[in-house]
Amino acid sequence: MSTYEELSSKLKSALGLRGSPVAVKLVRTREEIPAGVPEIGEKVRHCEMVQKARNGAVFYATKDKHACAGGAGALGVMDTPEKVLNGEFYFGLGDFGSAGAAKRTTGSITRVDEDYVATMYAPLEKAAFKPDVVVVIGNPRQMMRIAKANIHALGGRNYADFSGIQSICADAVAEVYMTGEPNFTLGCMGSRKNAKIADEEMIVGIPAEKVQEIVDALEKSAQK
Repeated sequence: MSTYEELSSKLKSALGLRGSPVAVKLVRTREEIPAGVPEIGEKVRHCEMVQKARNGAVFYATKDKHACAGGAGALGVMDTPEKVLNGEFYFGLGDFGSAGAAKRTTGSITRVDEDYVATMYAPLEKAAFKPDVVVVIGNPRQMMRIAKANIHALGGRNYADFSGIQSICADAVAEVYMTGEPNFTLGCMGSRKNAKIADEEMIVGIPAEKVQEIVDALEKSAQK
């Protein structure tokens, strides 16, 4: 079994990633936070936290440091506001043509089914904790290679389950955590505006338990 440092190095080398894969952990108790991992100093969105970790930062964030209640709610660190749950918030933004359309969408978004005290982030190579999900941001070709690696051993199909809102929180972390399967998503206006996800980039969340399998498949395909 490779170390997280080795897995990160192999992912970056095989795919030519810009930045690091990001280790994300949902923290049940403060005792799970390793000594020396600081709390983030500013209040920002989960998607911004992923981008910070992609660029080298290591930290955790309690609910007081989460600026996006929808994202924090999907990740279990705070209660999701009723206006987000019932679609009223997104309908008010003009994202949907009717209140019903907004409600049907927000009602189908995956949220974790437990409460957590914090979320924790690190570049995969610096993770001093066991992540729940590894988030990779990259271009479509890089995502294609991950998709092929995901079905290398057993075959089958890849799935991209998204709605265009709550992308890096609900799609790339909460759904992956709950299903145990990778999920590809195209980002959302919030993550592109606030976390500066580039126009040409998309996102995949990978269960931490499957990263080794995907790395092995990527190395085999590279040899050919």
